[in-house]
Amino acid sequence: MFTGIVTALGTVTSVARTGDTRLTIACPFDPAKIAIGASIACSGVCLTVVERGGQAGDAWFAVDVSDETISKTAPQQWSDGATVNLEPALKLGDELGGHIVTGHVDAVGRVAVREERGGSLHIEIDAPAAIAAYIATKGSITVDGVSLTVNALEDLADGSARFSLNIIPHTAQVTTLGTLQQGSAVNLEIDVLARYLKRMNDLRAT
Repeated sequence: MFTGIVTALGTVTSVARTGDTRLTIACPFDPAKIAIGASIACSGVCLTVVERGGQAGDAWFAVDVSDETISKTAPQQWSDGATVNLEPALKLGDELGGHIVTGHVDAVGRVAVREERGGSLHIEIDAPAAIAAYIATKGSITVDGVSLTVNALEDLADGSARFSLNIIPHTAQVTTLGTLQQGSAVNLEIDVLARYLKRMNDLRAT
């Protein structure tokens, strides 16, 4: 379980096929505090640490990524040199600064609009029809592992939805969101509460 509050940026330094795809990610963590088998969200994808090393402030860890995961997530994060948002799993007693995030990507969205507005970054993202009903104005959504609030929502004719976000300068600087451009693919995870409410409403309708 995660909160969507990114604690560091990592860099993919190696991509290798080992049956699955093994990524090595450089990070500023302390390797002594990274347990083998621990979960780390990498741009919103919950992955399991299988190796780690380095030293405090200059560490690395390795994860195995299945073909299924790669097929259902934004492709650019699985390439050598990619920058990814990192968040270790939530520990009991930690502050819940964002919202409850599972690290399971529901869909890939695409940036439709990127504009500077009043010092902040205005982003509009097109979400596929499969998750459109789960997105609500002032509700929470996770974009590339970052917990954000939906500012506005527009339902489109094909059943998809376009939602807008305001990214403050701090968030733009300490996550990958500041580098997004029109056309960029992003990992989306809907609010877990919305998921259950939608399921209950569907059952009532049958």
